[in-house]
Amino acid sequence: MTTGYVFHPEYLWHDTGTSAGLLPANPPAGIQPAVHIENPEAKRRAHELIHVSGLLAELTVIEPRRATMAELLRVHTGDHVQHIKTQSDLRGGGDAGDGFSPVGPGSYAIARLAAGGLIELVTAVARGEVTNGYALTRPPGHHATADLGMGFCLFNNIAVAARHAQAELGLTRIAIVDWDAHHGNGTQSIFYTDPNVLTISLHQAGCFPPDSGWIRENGAGDGTGYTINVPLPPGTGHAGYLHAMTEIVLPALERFAPDLILLANGFDANVFDPMARQMLTADSYRAMTRMLTDAADRLCHGRLVAAHEGGYSPFYVPYCTLAFLEELAGTTTRVTDPLAAVVAEYAAEPLRPHQKAVIDEAAQLVSRIGAHEIAAAP
Repeated sequence: MTTGYVFHPEYLWHDTGTSAGLLPANPPAGIQPAVHIENPEAKRRAHELIHVSGLLAELTVIEPRRATMAELLRVHTGDHVQHIKTQSDLRGGGDAGDGFSPVGPGSYAIARLAAGGLIELVTAVARGEVTNGYALTRPPGHHATADLGMGFCLFNNIAVAARHAQAELGLTRIAIVDWDAHHGNGTQSIFYTDPNVLTISLHQAGCFPPDSGWIRENGAGDGTGYTINVPLPPGTGHAGYLHAMTEIVLPALERFAPDLILLANGFDANVFDPMARQMLTADSYRAMTRMLTDAADRLCHGRLVAAHEGGYSPFYVPYCTLAFLEELAGTTTRVTDPLAAVVAEYAAEPLRPHQKAVIDEAAQLVSRIGAHEIAAAP
């Protein structure tokens, strides 16, 4: 087994500017300037730990390229692409669309490099050059819809790569698993009526976007049954996420039988993250990754490609990233989670009844995968 790895220094140069966390700085209104929450530190430190641990030497480095206009237009409207370019060309930068997603000078080219990097990784996996892969890209993508950037996302990297796999690589059935703490609303909206793309989102209920990612959102038209949301209660930890993987994600993948699994790999469900209130540890990500790689081995020749999404704790995200990537590559390094003892009690938290109730309700949706086509058949 070989694991591909995509990274480029330009990803760290996406400039989100001076903000107060996620709010634009506004001293007259009492909003003091600080650092935007989506800044390069967590991803820079993750890449450096991958290098220093010795893991980088065991990976196959895939060089990214910029996604073409044609590739972006498989997912996004021309107006949206032009909007990102126009905002990027402004001397002080602009916003992707929702008022909270900065577009720095030059961010258009960097966002194209992020989308193109994932395309190159998916291509390498499809051609058998590597078994699976991880793209440590920035800016993130899973909140971007066809015509709007939001949630710090400019272009939807996962969606662009999925459409490329279908159009160019002969991989028709794509499963997208999203365990970022926030609902993958952009990815959901792009594929909501498409029976060839299964989207599964495990996220903190009501966290972001508001009123998004509920169990009732289950696809429409020909895509009915191919959207599954698991809105986990705040405080759901290791046991709850593993239960959701066992009862929902794995059975859904088995029923769908994908040609490729894409993972929207957010680390913001970790116990130290400032943007959510979940309780995962590095070992949680290791365990979930093992489940997903085993499923990929059974179902689609190991073809699992992950794209980095959220994760805003610069001191803990690197250890979560390393645990994930070690498991993906089937190896270990000399580096262990130095905070393991601190988070041990969190990891031992049992599955709570209110968490189980949500997961069990969402699990009923698995049987709806493919049911629309069966009902419509003559």
